[in-house]
Amino acid sequence: MKKQTIQPAKHLTGGVETPGDKSISHRYAMLGGIAEGTTELRHFSAAADCHSTLGCMSALGADVKIEKDTVRITGRGPRGLKSSWRALDAENSGTTIRLLSGILAGQEFTTKISGDASLQKRPMKRIVGPLREMGADIRAREDNFAPLEIKGGNLHAIDYPMPMASAQVKSAVLLAGLFAEGVTSVTEPARTRDHTELALEEFGAAVERDGRTTKVHGLFGGNGSGKLVAKTIDVPGDLSSAVFFIAAASLLPDSNIGIYNVGLNPTRTAILDVFAGMGASIQMLSVKTSHGEVVGDLAIKGASLRGGVIEGDVIPLVIDELPMLAALGPYTEEGIEIRNATELRVKESDRIAALAENLRRMGAAVEERPDGLKVAGRQAGKLRGAEIEPRGDHRIAMAFAVAGLAADGATVIRDADCAGVSYPTFFEELNRLAER
Repeated sequence: MKKQTIQPAKHLTGGVETPGDKSISHRYAMLGGIAEGTTELRHFSAAADCHSTLGCMSALGADVKIEKDTVRITGRGPRGLKSSWRALDAENSGTTIRLLSGILAGQEFTTKISGDASLQKRPMKRIVGPLREMGADIRAREDNFAPLEIKGGNLHAIDYPMPMASAQVKSAVLLAGLFAEGVTSVTEPARTRDHTELALEEFGAAVERDGRTTKVHGLFGGNGSGKLVAKTIDVPGDLSSAVFFIAAASLLPDSNIGIYNVGLNPTRTAILDVFAGMGASIQMLSVKTSHGEVVGDLAIKGASLRGGVIEGDVIPLVIDELPMLAALGPYTEEGIEIRNATELRVKESDRIAALAENLRRMGAAVEERPDGLKVAGRQAGKLRGAEIEPRGDHRIAMAFAVAGLAADGATVIRDADCAGVSYPTFFEELNRLAER
């Protein structure tokens, strides 16, 4: 287990391009595997999670070739996947197992899919329920955990009112809807990221959207085309990864950095609104639309952050960015309070507990609650470098690396390699931008 030492920095300067967006890379890889022809994905995510998806698609018969950050997937068509002789391994990727289960529910064979010890603790009932409703036969450990055994086949369309706001659940049902007879609709209680809807449209599926309801037409029958068409696409940079640099630059007064070619999908930019509301200096430049996704550059300068309360409908829109916001809390004027975020307890780690523990290690005053935490502000002079235990969670490791830039003394991140799940070169990039 590799340790990474973070020394305090004066400011950040320079430019960075984050790896390809994880969420988008997963979805393009899955749809490429069931499309007809060869899909070319440039700037594909370097994240281990997305390579778990590629491994699963390959095991199901898609031809996958990887050359640096370009991935070519020759799909088998929606009915052409074949049964894997061994269990599919999603490793640490919740997106892989949940979304791919939607596609597997529509196949005429039985598949086993599992993952590592952490993934086997994450709840799966949320997708198992609706997929069973559509006609799939799914078995799960304790009816809620991986490994899953999915016997797919004749699916029928459903109208699914989602009990929780989850892009992964929505996506699993919409992907299964490709293989169902009729029109499958999903209504979400609060808006979540819409990469699946955009990707489905891009590959040629018939999708309708009305407010918080999305409908997908089955490929076979009615309006269905019977196929998805291969595409050549540039994947935008990952905004969730860019957030660590936005936070780091905001934290150190004389910082001035550029983040280039980053995804600015409106269902993902709530985090920029949160930062702006706290007083961060963020400019969007060169904004354009490509393959349905909004892409542009960001210019960030050092700023004094107010902090504030994050709760309600915004929570599902910034769920991945909450660890970074919490770790910034002690450096803000008012502190950071996070509410209604119980979902953080069932991520790659119990993120609420991990945040509270590591903030305390740095000497911060923090109150842990069942659905979030309250981090006191105006503690900048009191925070000291500490040994951080990320619990194998990439976002905890990166959040505390940023917090360590403004602490007194060195901060040591244990098991720093866990950052590779989403950003293998994160520590190199952070060190390159930091002036000490």
